[in-house]
Amino acid sequence: MPAFPSVVIDKDPANPRVARLTLNRPERLNAINEDMPRDIRAAVDWANADNEVHVIVVEGAGKGFCGGYDLQLFGQGQVDHPCQQEKFPWDPMEDYAYMKRNTGDFMSLWRSPKPTIAKVHGHAVAGGSDIALCCDLLVMADDARIGYMPTRVWGCPTTAMWTYRLGPARAKQMMFTGDTIDGRTAAAWGLANSSVPAAELDRAVMELAGRIAGVPRGHLAMHKMVVNQAMLTMGLEQTQMFATVFDGITRHNPEGMWFRRQAQAEGFRSAVQWRDSGRAIPEGDEARALIAELEQKLRAQGG
Repeated sequence: MPAFPSVVIDKDPANPRVARLTLNRPERLNAINEDMPRDIRAAVDWANADNEVHVIVVEGAGKGFCGGYDLQLFGQGQVDHPCQQEKFPWDPMEDYAYMKRNTGDFMSLWRSPKPTIAKVHGHAVAGGSDIALCCDLLVMADDARIGYMPTRVWGCPTTAMWTYRLGPARAKQMMFTGDTIDGRTAAAWGLANSSVPAAELDRAVMELAGRIAGVPRGHLAMHKMVVNQAMLTMGLEQTQMFATVFDGITRHNPEGMWFRRQAQAEGFRSAVQWRDSGRAIPEGDEARALIAELEQKLRAQGG
């Protein structure tokens, strides 16, 4: 089997028509690092090149599916990075190129001619929800959580899948609040195909995968192409372009820079707790004033 830094892929021993792609950074709740988007694409390519494989199950090692981008790398650090630039002025096209590549890597799950199933336990949040929602089908544990908390500050889902998977009214609710929902709610809303008790999740997913795996590969590819074409006709690619540009803006406007400085000066847990608590996010001149205070604190710390 191929070896990748952040994911593992293999055929299921009980049914080699099913490939199991595992996000494999359990020590960081499978948080997305520099390797993971590229590793996902490469693993999907491997599965598509094997004619025995008919369906791909995507899951997470350890306690959850994926906790989003690794904030210790992308949020708390003080090193300039394309998606969180310290230099001024911010270069939006450098940011866009980097995040567009990540989005394209996640979308390999959507473009794959072989169906993909996200098996979600624990949390699939922030960028982790992008990975889950790029899969064709979503099966969740009842107590699992999915959502995009950074819509409150410092993020816009670049895959833009929420509207296409959930509909405009529910998608707006999720984006306006940054709330997460559990598996039962996701199934009731039509976001997840089904929700089952955590102890039954693997069985339920493998039963579904096995049912799909009996269909000829060509039929699966054609049916997927028809549905995907409908989404493309609805403007998915253009929506993703806007979302990816807006994502960069959310990280470099005054509110986004406040979040960045809060994470650098006080630690990412402090910034995330403020963001998710429902407490008002500093904006405009208030954000700029707090940025100045936090930058002074960083200088005093030698940062």
